[in-house]
Amino acid sequence: MAEETQKEENIETQETESTEEVVEVEPEKTEIDTPAETPEEVVTEAAVVEVDEPGIVEANLKKALPQIRQGDMVKVYQKIKEKNKDRMQVFEGQVLAMKHGKGVTGTITVRKVISGVGVEKIFPIHSPSIDKIEIIKQTKTRRAKLYYLRTAKGRKAKLKTAVHGNNGEETKETAGE
Repeated sequence: MAEETQKEENIETQETESTEEVVEVEPEKTEIDTPAETPEEVVTEAAVVEVDEPGIVEANLKKALPQIRQGDMVKVYQKIKEKNKDRMQVFEGQVLAMKHGKGVTGTITVRKVISGVGVEKIFPIHSPSIDKIEIIKQTKTRRAKLYYLRTAKGRKAKLKTAVHGNNGEETKETAGE
């Protein structure tokens, strides 16, 4: 037991000796350093500054987008660049699906039939190459994705049109095309 107390005393003396040896040395200040600001003050000042400019994502979002839904007939006006001139190409068709919401990554799948062949295009709704999107006819659907319209023929391929009133109510009409 006497040995244990001597070991403890030796450890305590070593600890006190090691703490006595620690000497704080201040770094030399140069002309670049500002004497009044410490790193903590710089961080807190940066956190307080508010930015009024929108971020990259918010700046690229289109603000005047119509309420596009699945089943709507739309006209998508796309800018096409050919050599040294630009032109507008219109793609008119039915919206089969909307994916990834209405954020920056949102897309719509539009389908039309050209001389018996179905053509589908996927448009990013916030792309700078998309000039505008017009809704021609709104329809009522019971599904989120209308992929069954690819194979549907005749009456099964028809959707009921929906006329939206001023207060958001829907009235039903049959598609009489």
